[in-house]
Amino acid sequence: MAAKRGAAKGSDPDLVQIADLVHGAAIRLLRFVRREDAAAGLSAPQLSALSVLVFGGPQTMSRLATAEQVRAPTMSRLVDDLERLGLAQRLAQPGDRRVNIVRVTNAGRALLEEGRRKRLAKLVEILSGASHREQRALRSAAQTLLRLTGAVAVAAAANATVANAK
Repeated sequence: MAAKRGAAKGSDPDLVQIADLVHGAAIRLLRFVRREDAAAGLSAPQLSALSVLVFGGPQTMSRLATAEQVRAPTMSRLVDDLERLGLAQRLAQPGDRRVNIVRVTNAGRALLEEGRRKRLAKLVEILSGASHREQRALRSAAQTLLRLTGAVAVAAAANATVANAK
């Protein structure tokens, strides 16, 4: 059974099956909406770093690298690319010029928000095929996953950004 693969020893079989279903659905969902990202003309790592800046605010280079789970030289190259495209700006931190703060530009914010709008439209398209009961179940499941992963504050910030853009 695929759900048993890689499961912790002694795990509840029902939880393992749920985890396997959520994992598979998350990967498929990500692949599905990623198709909309191609129009942005940026790589997945560039879009991801830009997302951290839009939803997390200005970051030091080291914090941005940590958030993206890459090493400093890799993040430096990503930020160089974003700066060249006018999507991010690197500023020396007041009081310590050795530390760079990276912030998103208005163009970077607009690009990311447009991409998010397209991904959400694609999700709405597929979710419209679900019954009202299934939609309520999906809402509940999504809220639970956000709570369990500590992402509630991030989701609220993302929703506020979208609401402010309207």
